[in-house]
Amino acid sequence: MKVYNYTDLSQSKIQELCSRRIEDDKLVEERVADITKTVKNDGDKALFNFAKAFDKVELEKLYLDADELKQIASSIPTDAKKAIEIAYQNIKTFHQSQLKAEEKIETMPGVVCWRESRAIEKVGLYIPGGTAVLPSTFLMLATPAIIAGCREIIVCSPPQNDGKTNCYLAYCALLLGIERIYLTGGAQAIAAMAFGTETVPQVYKIFGPGNRYVTCAKTIVQNKVAIDMPAGPSEVLVIADDTANPSFVAADLLAQAEHGTDSQSVLVATSKEMIEKTILEIENQLPILPRKEIAAKAIENSYAILAENTGIAMSFSNEYAPEHLILATDKFENLIPLIINAGSVFLGNLTPESAGDYASGTNHTLPTSGFAKAYSGVSTDAFLKKITFQHLSSKGLNNIGTTVETLASAEGLEAHKNAITVRLKTVEDLM
Repeated sequence: MKVYNYTDLSQSKIQELCSRRIEDDKLVEERVADITKTVKNDGDKALFNFAKAFDKVELEKLYLDADELKQIASSIPTDAKKAIEIAYQNIKTFHQSQLKAEEKIETMPGVVCWRESRAIEKVGLYIPGGTAVLPSTFLMLATPAIIAGCREIIVCSPPQNDGKTNCYLAYCALLLGIERIYLTGGAQAIAAMAFGTETVPQVYKIFGPGNRYVTCAKTIVQNKVAIDMPAGPSEVLVIADDTANPSFVAADLLAQAEHGTDSQSVLVATSKEMIEKTILEIENQLPILPRKEIAAKAIENSYAILAENTGIAMSFSNEYAPEHLILATDKFENLIPLIINAGSVFLGNLTPESAGDYASGTNHTLPTSGFAKAYSGVSTDAFLKKITFQHLSSKGLNNIGTTVETLASAEGLEAHKNAITVRLKTVEDLM
C-alpha cells in the first residue's frame, strides 16, 4: 500500500488518485461492443455460445424454473437460511419506509399540482457470479422492486460449473417469489435484457453491479434502456483519527479488497502512527484470508494518505466521492455535515461496511468511480417513475391565464397562447 502526505500532493496528483482509470478500458469497450452486437443479432444462440466460452458450461436451456429453484434451495444450510431471512426483513423494512405519497399543492388559487408514483413495469436485475456469488445483491435489488410494484422482474446470473445456480440464490428466489433465474452473466446478460432474446424478455431498466465488462455494457445499452448507475469495481475510503482501532480499520480495508483485484481500499488518517499500525494489521490479517491473493493485489493498488486533520480528510473524500465511506472516529457526528459526495456512510468504530453490505437494511448497490458526485444508491425510488398532475378550475384558469398567454407570445408560440385564450372566452361566456 502506497503512502502519501496530503500536504505534498498537487491538485493534479489528487485528481490522478481519484480517477480510478484502468489502462485497458479501450480494449474492454471493444470487446463489450462486440458481445452486445452479437447478442442483439443472434439472441439465444449467442447466450449459449458465451456460456460455453466464458462460463465453461454447455447449457441445455437458459433458465431455471420454480420447481428447479425449489429443489436447489432445499440444500441450503439452516444458519444461512436464517441469516438470509433476517437480512431480507431488515432490507424490506428500510425500503418500505421509502414509499411516501406526496401532498397536492395549490400553487395559486384554483391551480392544483401534485406527483404520483408508478412502478417501472419491466426491470432487469443482474446478480454477479464471477469470483463470488452474491445472494445479498439479489435481496438488495429484488426487495425494493417488489415493494415498488414492478410487474415483471427479470433476474440474470451466470451459471455455475454444473449449469445451475447455488442454493443461496435459489433460496432468495423462493423467499422473494421469483420463479425464474436466467443463466447468463457478464456483458451478454446486460445485452440480453436490453434487447431481448427468444428466451430472455426485454426490460425497461437494468439494475445491478458487476465487473468492468458489465459496467461497460450498461453504458453501451443505455440509449436503449435505462440503467441504475454506471457501477464498476467496488471501493471504500476510511477516515481514521486517533480514536480509531487499527485492527478494525485493517479489517475494513481487507473486506473491500477481497471483492476483486481491481477493488480499491483507501485510508485517510490523521497520524502517521495510525497508518503504520493499520498496515501492520493488514499484514497480520491478510495471510489467513481464503481470498488472500485477490485481496493482496487490490491492497497493492490502493494507498493511504496522511492528512493534518479530519476536515482535510473530508475534503479529499468529497473529491474522491467513495462508494463506501467509513468514519472510523468517535467524533463522527462533527463530520456528517461535511459529507457532500458518498454512496453510503458507516459511522463510528463499531459500524463496518459489511453491516450495510448484508443486513442493516440499507442498499449496497451504490455508485462507484466517482459517480457518487451525481448518483444515489439503489432505493425503492429507483424502481418508480414520478408522474406530475395538474388541474385548473375556472378560477385557476382566470388567475394563471394571462401569465401563460404572455409567456407563449414571448416565445412566438401562438397556438400555446390560443389554448388558454379559447378557454378563457368560454369561461367568460358562462359567467
